[in-house]
Amino acid sequence: MKKYSICTALVLVTAVVCFFAGYLTTSPDKEPESTSAPETILETETASEPQLVVNQKEVEPVAASPEEEFYLVSETGYLLVFAQDQSTICLHTHIPISEFPEKEQEKLRAGIWFSSMMEIFHYLESYTS
Repeated sequence: MKKYSICTALVLVTAVVCFFAGYLTTSPDKEPESTSAPETILETETASEPQLVVNQKEVEPVAASPEEEFYLVSETGYLLVFAQDQSTICLHTHIPISEFPEKEQEKLRAGIWFSSMMEIFHYLESYTS
């Protein structure tokens, strides 16, 4: 009879330990507090404050410098983004050219110039979404 009571006690202790371990692993943890300064804007955030220009008459749009121009072209059925030198690959899009209308496919085979990477993203989004 002593064997049964020891086994029963061992099973109960094991069950309590397993229950406690399961509770600790599934309980919601506290959210870690942000380590950034309160006024710091992270790269993934956008500024919500309006940007004002004091001397609007003197402000002129800045033309894109040659280093900032990009070339979107289709190679081997997929779209690639090249830098202005047309040899440095800036982005592999993995977007097949078949997702575009025939007229755009012709333009992409010849290549399209963009002044910024954001313009390329907007162009691609307009045809792939």
